[in-house]
Amino acid sequence: MLRIHFTPADLVAVRIAAKPDPMWELALSMHHLRYRNPPVALAPWKQRLAGLLQPQSPLRTDIDLLLAVNPAVGYFPDLLTPSQSRDGFEHGVQAVLATSKRRLGEEITRVARPASAQDRVAMEDLRSGRTTAVRALGTGLRQYKRIALDPYWDRLVTAFDADRVARARQLLSDGLGPFLSHLHPTARFRDAVLHITNSGTSPVERDLHLAGRGLTLIPSYFKRAASLMVLADESLPPVLVYPIDRDLKMMAAARHSPLARLLGETRARVLECVEGLSTSEIAARLTLSPPAVSRHLTALRNAGLVAASRYHNSVVHTPTPLGRTLLEG
Repeated sequence: MLRIHFTPADLVAVRIAAKPDPMWELALSMHHLRYRNPPVALAPWKQRLAGLLQPQSPLRTDIDLLLAVNPAVGYFPDLLTPSQSRDGFEHGVQAVLATSKRRLGEEITRVARPASAQDRVAMEDLRSGRTTAVRALGTGLRQYKRIALDPYWDRLVTAFDADRVARARQLLSDGLGPFLSHLHPTARFRDAVLHITNSGTSPVERDLHLAGRGLTLIPSYFKRAASLMVLADESLPPVLVYPIDRDLKMMAAARHSPLARLLGETRARVLECVEGLSTSEIAARLTLSPPAVSRHLTALRNAGLVAASRYHNSVVHTPTPLGRTLLEG
């Protein structure tokens, strides 16, 4: 049983991450490479990756060290999911590369020893903080993201945004307690404590005291449905990673092609992520220029698919009923 203890200050500092965390998605997606039966929504993804990552292939060689330090079962290092990745993937990679030798030694020591002698040597080099091993880890992160996440990022964002909107509505209508209790079947919130039942065969009793730091909830496309996840190191900024609903993943996979054929790929992507975002936020989310996003928003507004409203000092965009009907198919 994991118990997360909230103070009054923490109860007003619960937030849902504003965008997908690329380092969490990267780390958790790698675990699926080792699971036998992938979820239906991930089966095509895994099949493609299996073809690209054949043993001894150049791509596989690039990520062998990353695979070794990120096992699917048991502990994997917190350093692979730095808080800096909230500002983007490269910020996360730089944080990993800047990890101190002390922390590398402490966290890599906790990882289960791989079967391969070659992997054990590489892991020992990383544990010792050798520059070549740290650089190899950075190369593995970048190469894996390029082949495993980049081609699927748009649908991942679509599912993330849909989950975030649904959760926000639930929070507004039900309040914080029921909202936290409905994060996952294993979670129950009572008396300012979030109780989370372990899903493993070896139950662990653990208490995490937020102590006024608040809690960031991170919806994850690649998180397994069976459980929730927190960082092992309680001194790090507290996060709770939960799986995005399977139906939202299936919706995201099915939605992209028809909408893109109707509106064009870029305009469809803009419509899919306008829920409560400003022009600059949409531009950052989609890696587009603000003027380009503005042109697409104007076209969508003229077509009656998007409406704009002022929020504080920003103009935010939301789908109209017609736009929402189009999104929902």
